[in-house]
Amino acid sequence: MTAPRVVAIIGASNDRRKFGNKALRAFRHQGYRVIPVNPHEKRVEGIPAVPSVLDIEGPVDMATFYVQPDVGLSVMEQVATKRISEVWLNPGADDPDVVQKARSLGVEPILACSIIGIGENPSDY
Repeated sequence: MTAPRVVAIIGASNDRRKFGNKALRAFRHQGYRVIPVNPHEKRVEGIPAVPSVLDIEGPVDMATFYVQPDVGLSVMEQVATKRISEVWLNPGADDPDVVQKARSLGVEPILACSIIGIGENPSDY
């Protein structure tokens, strides 16, 4: 049996109306090991949260962004440092400055909804 893929949910929150929360639930439903990243939350949906990507122990397979562009710019450096190869910039997080920053750091972001990308429907969550 292989270990589940690890996904960092950047901007995960306990507000079930927000896409950072919907994504956490959708990825968990698909069998991913989810790590909520939010400096303002201790736990999200009962899962311990970390304040930054650099606080995640071990490798991370994917990061998906649900934050404002100013936050995305600073977090992108953490993602590059952590060498996360699959990075999704969801609608609202896909600001041209964030895309340019990612590319300047050697990260080629996927500009699409990661919830749909894993075969789930955001309206189900």
